[in-house]
Amino acid sequence: MCSRNGDRRMAKHTATNYLSENNSRQDPNLPPITRLGFSRGTYEFKVCLMGLSGSLGSRQMAFPAAGEQRVALFGLLPGPEAETFTSMLSIQQALATERELLQCLRTYLEEETSRIEDLRRFYQKIQAFHQGGGGTVVNPLSAYTLIKRLQSEWLNVAYSREAGENSRALKSGYQRLEKRLPAFEDLEGAARAVMRLQDVYSLSVQGLVQGKFRRVSGTPFSDVYSPRQDFSLSADDCFQIGKVAYDMEDHYHSIAWLEEAVNLFRVSYGSWNTEDEGSLEDALDHLAFSYFKAGNISHALSLSQEFLHYDPSNKRIARNILKYEKLLLESAEAGEEAPALQRPNVTHLETRDAYEQLCQTLGSQPTQYQEAHLSCSYEAHGDPQLILQPLKREIIHQRPYVALYHDFVSDSEAKKIKELAAPRLQRSIVASGERQQKADYRISKSAWLKDTVDPLIVTLDRRIAALTGLNIQHPYAEYLQVVNYGLGGHYEPHFDHATSRKSPLYRLKSGNRIATLMVYLSSVEAGGSTAFIYANFSVPVVQNAALFWWNLHQNGEGDEDTLHAGCPVLAGDKWVANKWIHEHGQEFRRRCSANPEE
Repeated sequence: MCSRNGDRRMAKHTATNYLSENNSRQDPNLPPITRLGFSRGTYEFKVCLMGLSGSLGSRQMAFPAAGEQRVALFGLLPGPEAETFTSMLSIQQALATERELLQCLRTYLEEETSRIEDLRRFYQKIQAFHQGGGGTVVNPLSAYTLIKRLQSEWLNVAYSREAGENSRALKSGYQRLEKRLPAFEDLEGAARAVMRLQDVYSLSVQGLVQGKFRRVSGTPFSDVYSPRQDFSLSADDCFQIGKVAYDMEDHYHSIAWLEEAVNLFRVSYGSWNTEDEGSLEDALDHLAFSYFKAGNISHALSLSQEFLHYDPSNKRIARNILKYEKLLLESAEAGEEAPALQRPNVTHLETRDAYEQLCQTLGSQPTQYQEAHLSCSYEAHGDPQLILQPLKREIIHQRPYVALYHDFVSDSEAKKIKELAAPRLQRSIVASGERQQKADYRISKSAWLKDTVDPLIVTLDRRIAALTGLNIQHPYAEYLQVVNYGLGGHYEPHFDHATSRKSPLYRLKSGNRIATLMVYLSSVEAGGSTAFIYANFSVPVVQNAALFWWNLHQNGEGDEDTLHAGCPVLAGDKWVANKWIHEHGQEFRRRCSANPEE
């Protein structure tokens, strides 16, 4: 009897249970455990680095593993650099890579279809022989062909190399592109980006699973984005997002996403998708322990009991059920209630609520007829190059002074700047004390363009000098920085100017950043606005416009009202170009003042 190594789902689930039941750890307050594993075709191999049980006072509790990721068959070799999710350009390049993989799979399917059709032809030939008059071997020709088939033809069919060659060709195509594929850290970053969008824009998880960008009930804002085509998430998609949150011990998010995974896995239970890594049992396991960690013992018990219904022989889950029942009895006697689930403030952002509200709406930005000192005008600043083509200025705010210059660059100039920056893009960094480093609160890639790169940069610098009236020659201004935001790309509230004399900004020896000019090189479909937190207004992305503001008062002190943020890009490809101008070299261009209000 022919068999393909049994049921894939049961084989995978059994392997996972074996690992989970034979490992332990001592302290549940430790960071999530790392477990490495990979899944290829019918088989799944896992390597356990640390164990899995926890102590809760005097109680012992077993729980599912965290931090699972794939490793290559050839060992723990360095994988691709985990930067794909930080730039939409990189994500678009990944899309092109998948098209190549799709072509490899198409070729494989065509070859396999041809092979299967040939096998079907062979089967039908023999079937016809057994069902027809040739079922006897009186005829010497039929006897001959029977012996020939059994001696060579069946051998050729059973040991055909064609299936292996087709499979090897598919694997070869995959391996050829493997270095261009996202790393596991990219999957984590992408999952965190979805959760970030969920939080900042107050989106319903149920809606996101269905491809709808709906607000959670009770919020006063309308939907922020209506995609042209709905794109729903699978059970395994939801499981992976929930698992990333689980590994971060963020049970606020893990519960929401694992609930959706469980619901979808229940609907499709009994079927199995080759590409899936999770299962209903996996989702129930992680969800039960998430509820336990959140203090909801009754939900943890109910989910564990459901798990045991699907896998009655799982001893770890059976032990957990006994512990949950005991904990429930003790909590009932003490009159304890399950605590409310609290969203974690991962970045400890003090201005989180104001920041998120400004991202969801244009804040309190008044219109011209409400504030007489806000206006639109044409400006030439006495500069000869602006006489025939003056700047289109819109004053957005007075304190701090923020102005938007419409049509500051043309479509062709914006396109050229992006083309110049594209091959130079690297993960954006932030100043941290005396060092510069990558940070989760800034998700983008950036490139620096000197004026020697292309004559367009020289032209743009002259235009910036005419707009600001400042000296923008290096080192009195930094080179043009071009930024491409990634999936849910953002930059949480920050100052452009240095708040410490130890900041790397002072390495230019040209003082602090006195002013910022930010050019929007693209439009976005939703999100991505620039929010000024303390000043309580935000500016949406306006393609080809330039936003200007002063970072320092005229006495040289930093203006705290310029605390600003780049809101997460909900949909679209956001590009900006930044020009930061420093204090030195501006002595005769912007007068000093002892008045702290100026």
